[in-house]
Amino acid sequence: MAPKKTVGSGRNTPATKTQKKVVKRVAGEKHHNKKRRTETFSVYIYRVLKQVHPETGISKRSMHIMNSFIGDIFEKIALEASKLVRYNKKHTLSSREVQTAVRLLLPGELAKHAVSEGTKAVTKYSSA
Repeated sequence: MAPKKTVGSGRNTPATKTQKKVVKRVAGEKHHNKKRRTETFSVYIYRVLKQVHPETGISKRSMHIMNSFIGDIFEKIALEASKLVRYNKKHTLSSREVQTAVRLLLPGELAKHAVSEGTKAVTKYSSA
């Protein structure tokens, strides 16, 4: 004689699509979120510092200031470049818009150096 089948009443029955897992938390237990990694320019700032002044170090506070500065400049250039794309009724952000944004935001000689270094970096990236 075959054993009787019970539907949903046993402990080891598989969960159906409509059943939801209920998680109970013990009183006083806190929910711990995983700490997110924040992207920084610290490694690159340090590399450039060592190229320019190999004997010089940088404090944590100074590194934080430099990191904030680079983040702000990056954001300003990206915002200006996106405005230029919209003004010209285009859909693609190219190196031309970024170059123009740099020329608009940075003063005189600094803009020229930034554009030449950017062009050099893009050329190096394209050839590799």
